[in-house]
Amino acid sequence: MAFAPFRSLSRWWHSPSIRFRVLLTFGGLFCFGAALLTGAWANVCAPVDACPSIAGLESYDPDQASKVYAADGRLVTDFGLQRRTVVPLVQISPAVIQAFLSTEDRRFYQHDGIDWIRFFGSVKSILTGHRVEGFSTLTMQLARNLWPAELPANLRSGFGGVTRKLREARMAVEIERNYKKDKILELYLNQINLGNGAYGVETASQRYFGKSARQVNVAEAAVLAAIPRAPTRYNPRRNPDYAVQRRNVIINLLRDQGKLSRESAEAWKAYPLALSSRSDYTGVGDYFVEYVRQQLEARFGTDLYKAGLRVHTTLDLDIQQAAERALEAQLTKVEEDRKTYPERFPHTTYRKYLDAKDPNAGEDDQGPYSPYMQGAVVTMEVKTGYLRALVGGRDFADSKFNRVSQALRQAGSTFKPFVYSAAIKAGHRLSDMYEDGPIDVPIPDQPTWSPKNYDNKFLGLMSMRKGLYESRNTVAVRVGLEVGVDAVVEEAAQDGIASRIPRVPSIFIGAAEVTPLELTAAFGTFANLGVRVTPIAITRVEDRYGNLLWEPEARQTRVIDPEHAWLVLDGLRDVVRKGTAVGAMARAGFTLPAGGKTGTTNDGMDVWFVGFTPDLVTGVWMGFDKKQVIMANAQGGRLATPAWASMMKEVYERRKAPIPWPMPEGLVTTTIDRSTGYLATAACPADQVGPEFYYPGTEPTERCPIHSGGRATAAPTKP
Repeated sequence: MAFAPFRSLSRWWHSPSIRFRVLLTFGGLFCFGAALLTGAWANVCAPVDACPSIAGLESYDPDQASKVYAADGRLVTDFGLQRRTVVPLVQISPAVIQAFLSTEDRRFYQHDGIDWIRFFGSVKSILTGHRVEGFSTLTMQLARNLWPAELPANLRSGFGGVTRKLREARMAVEIERNYKKDKILELYLNQINLGNGAYGVETASQRYFGKSARQVNVAEAAVLAAIPRAPTRYNPRRNPDYAVQRRNVIINLLRDQGKLSRESAEAWKAYPLALSSRSDYTGVGDYFVEYVRQQLEARFGTDLYKAGLRVHTTLDLDIQQAAERALEAQLTKVEEDRKTYPERFPHTTYRKYLDAKDPNAGEDDQGPYSPYMQGAVVTMEVKTGYLRALVGGRDFADSKFNRVSQALRQAGSTFKPFVYSAAIKAGHRLSDMYEDGPIDVPIPDQPTWSPKNYDNKFLGLMSMRKGLYESRNTVAVRVGLEVGVDAVVEEAAQDGIASRIPRVPSIFIGAAEVTPLELTAAFGTFANLGVRVTPIAITRVEDRYGNLLWEPEARQTRVIDPEHAWLVLDGLRDVVRKGTAVGAMARAGFTLPAGGKTGTTNDGMDVWFVGFTPDLVTGVWMGFDKKQVIMANAQGGRLATPAWASMMKEVYERRKAPIPWPMPEGLVTTTIDRSTGYLATAACPADQVGPEFYYPGTEPTERCPIHSGGRATAAPTKP
């Protein structure tokens, strides 16, 4: 028996007059709605510039980040707000295409911009109170991604939301009328935001899986297709569990749509989320990258961030990482290892600074001045000038001040090689004897200057060679006074010191302020046997198509003849063989051909070691941004040199051992008594007798007058 109300409704519906009025009402409402929708459709783009023009799509050229490559071709990082690499559709794996179509728009190749089946399904869901389903087609999403300002995705509700959706649909229909489906799909796959700063499937494939989009498999393609729904939630690096869950949903869709067999789907769902260990080397060499960025921005302006340039640099990632490790390890040891450095470290350590720092704070309020001990390392290839490593500080995120290229610091004893080089070029000899003793230097309108040695001791008569490798201040001052301030200033400038050098006697022991970069490059002149090479960080810049835009050239200039340069070089080798750097070299087990010079400024505010092998020159500096004494007994040989030795030991574990410098044929070798500088005799102490090298015409001709009981053991001979 029928329920009474339904019997009543049935009688009501069978009344012709009532049925006619109901149908007329619904028909009127439908026509009104259709007319309203038609009017809205026709006028939604009527306001000027309400809908963007699609004319520019023919020459689609989105912003592409410029890529920075290391010397061996590995990607270091990129510059740009949107990291994107555009590729044609044929270079994208079919698995990627199927995964995106299955989840975003499975009727893409059947509709004309609007999927009416999904549209009415969405309307039905709204009327029946079910979960609202989206009906945006892939083409509508493309429009929204191409013109985010005109079609803001966050405008979802109310009149504004309806208007945006209508405009989006209009743009989709317009795009479909003018472009082929494959072109639209290609535009979409190159434009879409795929999280982690990646735009487009090529960049995302590289960043997540370390491979091109053409090499992506089904499981990886499903991971990429999962991301657009919620780029943060389904980012596989941030939320791997959510990403796998969504990936498996998409694999099921592929199965249900006949793109995968049941067995294949289950196998791909079990596939591990194998993300690449790193898609690039962002975070390695931050100071080097910033040094390069500043040069590029000065030359290319804003194109650097949107033109997709390919920047090839001189950076050696292995040397860079060795430098970063060695510097931080040694700085930490100075701060915390009281067994190695028993002197009290009276400052805040880097570790304590980080523990106390607000994790939400940005760069320190003091600007470039960090409160903890800092350091810098720069490595240059001797022959080419290529910068292979650059560490401008301990923490780029905390302080972006580049201490390699921007910090002017007193050079201390690392300046002395320019004094000795000027002297050797002027005819002085490494065997010339000088008094390591008290000296008073009158200064006009100032108190008399009385320099002392770092140990406050005087060792008496010694050769210029020993004064160099033992770093005796009074010997350097005496040599400098003989040569003259002007000659020393000119020598330093010729060798590569670009900073202004004051013309005062105190420069002989390092009062001049220099940057670690220029000081290291100047030492490269000695290592390169007198040829100065300009440091260079960029080898070439290409556009996105591989066309050459810029190719900087390292300038090479001979400033010292090979003979005089080799004599300075040999004196600097003694610093490593038996001078102020020998202890650190021995402890590190570094035995390859090398030379260099330690440096310490007044009261131990700066410590240095600039050292070189036949193919690499590396400078190490340590100190505080706001100048203050590091600790008691702070010396370059104790603090800075161990970092150099540790770094070079690691570098040459994977690098071919260098060939020692050949001695130029024009030099003269003579056996002398090192305690007097004269030709050795049979009566000279055996431990003081040995070879010395001379520029032709400067070799000694007299036998030792102190030990004259016999004849000279060797006459001057050419090698």
